[in-house]
Amino acid sequence: MATLRAHASDEIRSGVILSHLEPGRRAMKLQRTHNCGELRAEHAGQEVILNGWVSVRRDLGGLYFVDLRDRYGVTQVNIDPEKVANADELSRETVIAVKGRVQERPGGNPNESMPTGAIEVSCSEIEILNLSLTPPFEVKDDVKANEDTRLRFRYVDMRRPVLSKAIQTRSRICQIIREVFHGEDFCEVETPLLMKTSPEGARDFIVPSRMQPGKVYAMPQSPQLMKQALMVSGIDKYFQICKCLRDEDLRADRQPEFTQLDMEMSFVRSDDVFLVIEKTLVRLWKEVLGEDLPVEFPRMSYREAMDRFGIDKPDTRFGLELVDCSETLKECGFQVFSGAISGGGSVRGIRVPGGAKAVSRKKVDKLEKLAKEHGAKGLAWMKLAADGPSGPVAKFLSEDERKAICDQMGAVDGDLLVFVADKNDVVFAALAAVRQRLGQDLDLIDRNVTDVLWICDFPLFEYSEEHGGWGAMHHMFTMPKKDLPADNSKLGDVLGNQYDLVVNGNEMGSGSVRIHRADIQRRIFELIGMDEEEANEKFGWFLQALEYGAPPHGGIALGIDRLVMVMLGYDNIRDVIAFPKNSSGIDPMMDSPSEPMDGAFEELGLTFTPPAPEAPEES
Repeated sequence: MATLRAHASDEIRSGVILSHLEPGRRAMKLQRTHNCGELRAEHAGQEVILNGWVSVRRDLGGLYFVDLRDRYGVTQVNIDPEKVANADELSRETVIAVKGRVQERPGGNPNESMPTGAIEVSCSEIEILNLSLTPPFEVKDDVKANEDTRLRFRYVDMRRPVLSKAIQTRSRICQIIREVFHGEDFCEVETPLLMKTSPEGARDFIVPSRMQPGKVYAMPQSPQLMKQALMVSGIDKYFQICKCLRDEDLRADRQPEFTQLDMEMSFVRSDDVFLVIEKTLVRLWKEVLGEDLPVEFPRMSYREAMDRFGIDKPDTRFGLELVDCSETLKECGFQVFSGAISGGGSVRGIRVPGGAKAVSRKKVDKLEKLAKEHGAKGLAWMKLAADGPSGPVAKFLSEDERKAICDQMGAVDGDLLVFVADKNDVVFAALAAVRQRLGQDLDLIDRNVTDVLWICDFPLFEYSEEHGGWGAMHHMFTMPKKDLPADNSKLGDVLGNQYDLVVNGNEMGSGSVRIHRADIQRRIFELIGMDEEEANEKFGWFLQALEYGAPPHGGIALGIDRLVMVMLGYDNIRDVIAFPKNSSGIDPMMDSPSEPMDGAFEELGLTFTPPAPEAPEES
């Protein structure tokens, strides 16, 4: 029989494979005794059977050396093509069964880079279980293919060790989470995927109802109200690892469907929630990474986080903290500074030790561009040197003003000072981005440590200039820490019993102690501009539930995808999800989303309006 090649046409292959695998015999003959990652020197002399994929085949002096790969690892197999049938048919990614005897590698030269590197299997028989087309890219960690190609052939991509490890680690993480929560006497409850639409900050994915024409279900953005209803029901301690969906623009750390650890507890304060989550993360880091986290995580108020870092999810593995220079500069002659302060804003800066040389003018220009992308009008800067300061700020400040700023910021010759002057929200956003970029570019972030942090005491409300009214800063179900003021102008001072968990500058989860009284919940709805009719339409069932003896309760939700990404040190959340969407929300493998099947819209009573064609460009 002619040698079977993986690049043969599908028409020929369909006949060849069937005849080659002996029609009528569907079960394989050589079923594995060991996996490809477990053989060691102590197995020498044993006859074994391995199943897996041909990762590499090397032809060395009449002997073939095959790296056989499965989920568990790689084992080297040596094959004499003169003695073993089918040896010439072993193209890349062919699925085979190998029978042979384990032997120590000749010459006492183990491959230290492989757990199985002390041995090899001397093959006596090969069974070809299935051939493979030539793979669209090499199955190796440093793959060169673009992301859409890898997503299109995700079933091949997941054979790469780095991606396979991520999926397996994710499974282990979920197992440990369940062990911790069951050990703490939590009850695992599945909440519905078809729910009522509700405003939770992002657009819903909606599902038309065939049985209720003109009405829709919403896919859950979170099980928030359902888990609160479970507390009313007396479940007391609830958790689940659940899918949530939000129709929003995507980023490297965001997907339209994502998985979260969701939990809620009755008769608790925030400290009780912290304790369970801290136990969970301590065990995860210890068992998965071999790293010890503090038993009790540090805490920081929202206000302190903003003042020191400009962001409510600060990466505290490096310094470069913000300094409020407003008092020092409020009467300076530089109108950009003094004008921002008199207008109710502020001037804040960052001192970069040694930055006068470490940060070139070209890099400063890039930092300014970054600040502008976050709303700032510009980035003022000054470099300090023994022969005098340089930069735009130095020209507009007097010698006394420069000295006062340097004294306040602890600056010395050789430092770089950068400033943003504007409304506080712009100052914080711009400098937080600049700080993070400096930390990365100057290699100030210690990648070998994990910093965990609770951010607490968030403002309950925030004012929207666009809508001309108050809205919930996070969500509208958080209990205020004190009584609500009668004067709405003071809503900005109200703190909520809200908390976020931050790991290495990534928001890992958000939670709160909830409102458990219907009168307070109705008042919150009223304050954010929701009248009684709208509140009853959207949340009537939930308000009624609170009237039936709702206990005090609180909880949190942690993003599993982001948790795995941070633990493994990856930069993209898609690398820890088995079948993710690309940055446009498309699954290239299944080619979804797709047009509905014939008759689907008619059955649902819907019509589809295609997007208007783009106008032709003028010549």
